[in-house]
Amino acid sequence: MSEFIFMLTRDDVTVGDALDRYAEVRGSGLRWVGFKDVGLPFDQLRALADAIHADGRKVALEVVSLDQGSEVRSASAALEIGVDLLMGGVHPEAVLPLVASTNVLYFPFPGRVVDHPSVLEGSVDEIAASAEQLTSLRGVHGLDLLAYRFAGDVPRLMEAVVAASIGPVVIAGSVDSDTRIHAVRRSGAWAFTVGSAVFDHAFQAQPTTAAQVDHILEVATASSRAPSEA
Repeated sequence: MSEFIFMLTRDDVTVGDALDRYAEVRGSGLRWVGFKDVGLPFDQLRALADAIHADGRKVALEVVSLDQGSEVRSASAALEIGVDLLMGGVHPEAVLPLVASTNVLYFPFPGRVVDHPSVLEGSVDEIAASAEQLTSLRGVHGLDLLAYRFAGDVPRLMEAVVAASIGPVVIAGSVDSDTRIHAVRRSGAWAFTVGSAVFDHAFQAQPTTAAQVDHILEVATASSRAPSEA
């Protein structure tokens, strides 16, 4: 199985009613819930993180700001609100000193990440080399791979990055079908995120946040043989 991290986000921005949306899935089997560093003030993100932790779940924050100053500010704020997993970002040299003395897991982006919503550029070999280099750094625990934001052979990319990475890999962005979840599982990735697709009711389940999340959890933990992606 692969771990499902439910992101309270749409189009790479934390949704304005994130607390209400989280309340809809409090009774689910989720173990991880996350959000982005943009979309809500950090005092509201702190309240959101507190609510998630109060239910015994882990909190992930994904940094999508690409300039170094914004990334450092977001990472510092993430530590202040007590996240368990800091994902994303492209400036590990600036973030690693911040997380060095903490228990926060740090999973930066491999490859060249541009624009917002984020896009992954480079060849499979280049991104895999980036994965190997990043996870060789002390304090980098794993990677945040924007596999379905890559205009190429996505299954090959996922498998190459999982093979090259010393630590676990999260597949983030545009995981919007059962078929893609099955592909993530076959790649050996530790986890995947879904945000927009839940709120857009992309999965074959009732058009509610809770039903969409429950469906994804079922697919992520299913023991049956998964079909190949077309």
